[in-house]
Amino acid sequence: MPAVISEVDIQRAAARLAAVVHRTPIVRSRSLDAMAGAELFLKTENLQRAGAFKIRGAYNKIVQLPVAARRRGIISYSSGNHAQGVALAASLLDVPATIVVPTTIVAAKRAATEAYGARIVEAGTTSADRHQRAEELAAEHGWSLVRPYDDPAIMAGQGTVALELLGDVPFLDTLVVPVGGGGLMAGCAVLARARRPSMRIVGVEPRDADDTRRSLEAGRRVEIPPPTTIADGLRAVVPGELTFEIIRELVDEIVVVSDDEIRHAMRTLFEFTKLVVEPSGAVGVAALLAGRIASAAATGVILSGGNVALEALARLLAPPRGG
Repeated sequence: MPAVISEVDIQRAAARLAAVVHRTPIVRSRSLDAMAGAELFLKTENLQRAGAFKIRGAYNKIVQLPVAARRRGIISYSSGNHAQGVALAASLLDVPATIVVPTTIVAAKRAATEAYGARIVEAGTTSADRHQRAEELAAEHGWSLVRPYDDPAIMAGQGTVALELLGDVPFLDTLVVPVGGGGLMAGCAVLARARRPSMRIVGVEPRDADDTRRSLEAGRRVEIPPPTTIADGLRAVVPGELTFEIIRELVDEIVVVSDDEIRHAMRTLFEFTKLVVEPSGAVGVAALLAGRIASAAATGVILSGGNVALEALARLLAPPRGG
């Protein structure tokens, strides 16, 4: 097992987060089980503070910075959910925060980030654009860089999602996790392998953003063209260096889903569980409903976020034309 993070790191992160994050509930639906052909245990990180799991890694990273570094401030880069997680964590710790975002950021995610007190800087449309600008500003101002996923403290914080899930449902046979840059997948895979070595661990990517799947097939990190999927939180063009090594060793399979399958999963979740889940958060359910994952008696599915504007939700949940 890669030694980047361990179960102990995740347990320590959980202790730091205990009074900060919600222990999000597990939701069940017999109708959804019947459609998926499995017993599903939905880990509802769409109900987390700031609307997604990202607060976990962000807080775990920032709280461990030296006091002097916190006073100078932090900088990060994000397409949306990490921005909100960093902004909220920074506000809780009274740390000045600047977030580099794409010019195409979802308006609701930008507004929420600014509402937590973070300063917004726009830079291009790709993660490379944002990363480069964040590095420049960090060097210019002496700010600490809080990466979206490729950082041991971030991965350990995200791994607390699986720690809670397996604490509530210790008999899981399969774990299904959305994959973008890989921080959530890496952290959860480390915890799951340590707690339940025989568990099948499956990552899910949008078909147009399958950089991790292609990288695993190639045996090395592969960069893809900027994706256009509706799952804006999963538009990574290349896996992280640290996250890829963990995923390569611990994850059994990466499957992909189409945007139409994601929309169907969002509609199904809304109809049968009354949960609002953003496209990135619905990919696991999309894969199960589409039959991409072999059925198992007990399957944990991480619904990673619920940050979607009302107008966008209405469009995404609308029945298909001609349907």
